[in-house]
Amino acid sequence: MGKRIFFLAVLVLLSGHFASAQTDSLVRYGEALHRAYNFEEASAVFLQLLDSLDVVEDSVMVKDVRERFRMSENGKNMSRFVQVPHPVGKKRLLQEECFLVYPLEDRSWRALPNVLDADNSHEFAKGLYAPDWNDVLYYSAEGPSGTRDIMMTMLDDTVWTVPVPVEELSDPSADEIYPILSPDGKTMFFASNGLYGVGGYDLYKSVWDEQRKRWSAPQNMGFPYSSPADDFLYVESEDGDYVLFASNRECSNDSVYVYAIRYESFPVHAPMTDPFDLQELSLVNPPLADVKQEPVADIPDNELTIKYMAKMDEVRVLRDSIASTSNDLETLRNEYVFGNDPAERARLTNEILQLETKIPSLQRALDKASSELGAIEMEFLKEGIFLNMDMQKDDESPVADMPEYDFRIRSMGDPLAIMVLVPEVKFDYTFRIEPEAVFAEDQSIPADGIVYQVQLFSGGRKATVSELKGLTPIYEHRTPSGMYTYRAGLFRAYQEAVSAAEQIRRRGFRDAYITAFIDGKDVSVVSARTEEARRNNQVILYEVRIIPESGELEPGVVEGMVRLAMGKDIARIEAEDGTLVFSVGPFDNKDKAEELAAYVRSKIVGKVTCEMLGNELDVD
Repeated sequence: MGKRIFFLAVLVLLSGHFASAQTDSLVRYGEALHRAYNFEEASAVFLQLLDSLDVVEDSVMVKDVRERFRMSENGKNMSRFVQVPHPVGKKRLLQEECFLVYPLEDRSWRALPNVLDADNSHEFAKGLYAPDWNDVLYYSAEGPSGTRDIMMTMLDDTVWTVPVPVEELSDPSADEIYPILSPDGKTMFFASNGLYGVGGYDLYKSVWDEQRKRWSAPQNMGFPYSSPADDFLYVESEDGDYVLFASNRECSNDSVYVYAIRYESFPVHAPMTDPFDLQELSLVNPPLADVKQEPVADIPDNELTIKYMAKMDEVRVLRDSIASTSNDLETLRNEYVFGNDPAERARLTNEILQLETKIPSLQRALDKASSELGAIEMEFLKEGIFLNMDMQKDDESPVADMPEYDFRIRSMGDPLAIMVLVPEVKFDYTFRIEPEAVFAEDQSIPADGIVYQVQLFSGGRKATVSELKGLTPIYEHRTPSGMYTYRAGLFRAYQEAVSAAEQIRRRGFRDAYITAFIDGKDVSVVSARTEEARRNNQVILYEVRIIPESGELEPGVVEGMVRLAMGKDIARIEAEDGTLVFSVGPFDNKDKAEELAAYVRSKIVGKVTCEMLGNELDVD
């Protein structure tokens, strides 16, 4: 029996493994289709996956697949309105300096980190565009949300204003990079990995609305500028002849291509749903007749050249190996999807897993070899030697490196030396629970409007920070009798105070209750709620205020009050003259309030009042 149970357990584990492997394979198959611009089939694969996943047990995978499905649907929509470009050049460069070939003023790019952007670890953001003549700077840096936002600062006399995020252009859950203005300053181009797009970073534009004094909603620039890869740094040349943008759609992670396209005021757009046509379009290849090829004889025959050619062969072999493995993998996946025999599907699963394990190691080797190849290319450039690198790398499909557009490399500017105002750090009065309690910077109660607080306790000595259990902000008040009273929070609505009071009671302050102020003056909660209701056109509320001559209430009286005021607040308040007042309410029924008042009057000796709309009505 024990062996049978063990065997069944193994079968369950194996079935789970195969199911997980099948899911992963389909995800990768769909991703491969998506990156090949076959958005129709990719969308169908992801939809099939969503139908098969358990929303509860596979919640993380469901979220991932839904996002992939969304991007494939976006690709289908974007393929209906594709711009047909007129490319004039493309050049492969290292990410760290690709921006230096852009048609912008020399020495206008500044190195990171600097006074505006302290982060130099971003995968693509490697420089900041800040020409000396500019008195308004748009740039990308970490914003209030913790992601990279488009920030703006202006020159004010001799200092720059406190940088602020351009909210219309920033997604708080994503990164925005490389904001660049058009030559006329009316259009902003930038890249984002969180707005409507097809994956990675896409390119967007926004137009300045002079009447509303704000930027319009970002619009994806579509194919061929955006792609399933990472696309960024779109720039229009000052002379109006060209536009340039960068992308890693054709190369490894350490380099990018910069594409040059002839600018058109009214570009041609057309539907293009054929995946092959979209892929060809995305290569943005200049016409081969325009390619200016450098003679191979110009390459010096030295140790560096021999090293370069050997590394070139290594890269070519690795690329071919990855392509061959990927083709085999795609064939196996297709067989698996359409196969029905369990034994055959098990065999295919095993082979698929082996190939999927092989590809990452090949890709790492290719990335390393490509990086080393790029370093050798930079050595050639430093020595002033031009190599038609792309022609050497792919004999079957020659690529124009400099057909019409001259990719002239410009120089980096001096370190950014400007004085930027630091934002004033304001105390956060939002109620929260911190590792350690924090006292409010301003201990006074606002003199305008209705304010609620949650009173924690009173005592004859000052409370220690540890006794306040992380509640923030804390208000300390000393009564005329010398008692220390501690309250938490500053709330403009009663329901906010109720929510906070529940959290506070769970922290161990079981006797905590709500207090209220109007225009800085201590009032009953019912008075505040009545005024809040009046201002919000809500129902009238009532309260019973009890002032016993002895200062205390007998336990039996309290029990009766709790029974009659079920669910209502019962608070003990010390007035400024030292008098103890018990406040019960609020009641939305005057008869119930008077019933409680009558009960208390029959049990104790003292003054009992019923308050309505802030006006006390004696009932004794």
